[in-house]
Amino acid sequence: MQAYKTKTKRLTGTTYGELFPKAFEIYKEIKKQTKRKPYVRSAYFNKDKVFLDLFWSHFHSKNAKDKARRLKFYPCALDLIKNCKISPSTFENPMSKNDLLHRWYGLSKDGSLFIVQIKESKSNDQKYFISVFPAN
Repeated sequence: MQAYKTKTKRLTGTTYGELFPKAFEIYKEIKKQTKRKPYVRSAYFNKDKVFLDLFWSHFHSKNAKDKARRLKFYPCALDLIKNCKISPSTFENPMSKNDLLHRWYGLSKDGSLFIVQIKESKSNDQKYFISVFPAN
């Protein structure tokens, strides 16, 4: 397992109420750059777009404690998506045979291990950032 070392630190805070405004501010800055779906360009996928909107719909289905745990790594996940060229572990989505799931390991600047997951649709070749969570 190879982990990408990010240049960003985790968000500071312990509760969902403290972390959500900080993470959503980062998302709003990215969203301002386009009139359509917000995205970042990925180094691994040859500068293809990775759309960010699916993360938020998946994220809101979690409980508050889990949301806080995941939001801490949001800026680290975006840094990993933008800059990582390490090959991920890739497997077919067990829920849908039309999708591939790519999973990267990352190490935040302050030394915390986390996992980023991106879904790739086989039919239209679009990529969606689904999830980020601590590795432990």
